[in-house]
Amino acid sequence: MQEKRETRQQQRDRLKRKALEKTPKKLKNPSDLQVRFRTGAVYTAVTVLCVLAGDIPMVLMLMAVAGICAGEFFYMLRSDAKLPNEMLGIIAAVLYPLSVYLAGLVGALLVNLALLLALLVWYVFWLRARIPDVGVSFFGAAYTGLLLCGLIVIRVSLPDPWGGVAVLLLFLSVWANDAFAYLVGSKIGRHKLAPRTSPKKSWEGFFAGLVGSVLFWCLMTLVPGVTMSIVQAVVFGILSGCMGVLGDLAESRIKRNSGFKDSGTIMPGHGGLLDRSDSLFLTSITAAILMVAGGCIPYAVF
Repeated sequence: MQEKRETRQQQRDRLKRKALEKTPKKLKNPSDLQVRFRTGAVYTAVTVLCVLAGDIPMVLMLMAVAGICAGEFFYMLRSDAKLPNEMLGIIAAVLYPLSVYLAGLVGALLVNLALLLALLVWYVFWLRARIPDVGVSFFGAAYTGLLLCGLIVIRVSLPDPWGGVAVLLLFLSVWANDAFAYLVGSKIGRHKLAPRTSPKKSWEGFFAGLVGSVLFWCLMTLVPGVTMSIVQAVVFGILSGCMGVLGDLAESRIKRNSGFKDSGTIMPGHGGLLDRSDSLFLTSITAAILMVAGGCIPYAVF
């Protein structure tokens, strides 16, 4: 395992050197903040473009996100002495958004059943597999793929372009939650939220993040087709904001248990895509449940 890590690091170093040789002088040696800003700008631009472009581009984007995040998740768990079936887990994670788009919640149920059956066959015939490995394989696929399907539910419930606008506002609520929490927490944060799991998070930042989440949920009341009062928006913004923080802490716990600082290196300055999406997973499914159960969007469950 150590040799594989060293080989990957050497490959990354070679790619960085080649990229640096072709980089204009004025862009060389950027600060960590500059790298983080550029990566974030590209991520934001791609997300906004795919969300607003239509159903298919957004579904394809979510399939890519689910597959990459699943790969990063399973890579970390292998370092924690787990042996997940990465192929089945990644395939299922990618299929979740597509299945919900094509067949609704029935599609997700079919993917669940197919994944469970495939994992049982794998467990029976591959003697090195253990029950925890089956559980990790199923959890990884559901965590990175199934939870994102809340965005599909919201998107298809409203006509274009308003479905995309509602989803974009949900993305903005997640980003605002993270940004407000970071800005306030780094300045006046004194009381630790979860010192053993994520030492940098504070209660001051937590409450500031909820304010950012609520602001964009209130804007969602203005989207045509969304039937939501300001009171509902405030409550939903607080609940989804809490779920976003829980998702962030859950991923931090996974990384800490596996001995990783970042889930990957695909996003320079940010780490892995899973590091950027951890808050989105629980937020998206929570938002969809709240909006459907609250009668805010016209979605037929079955």
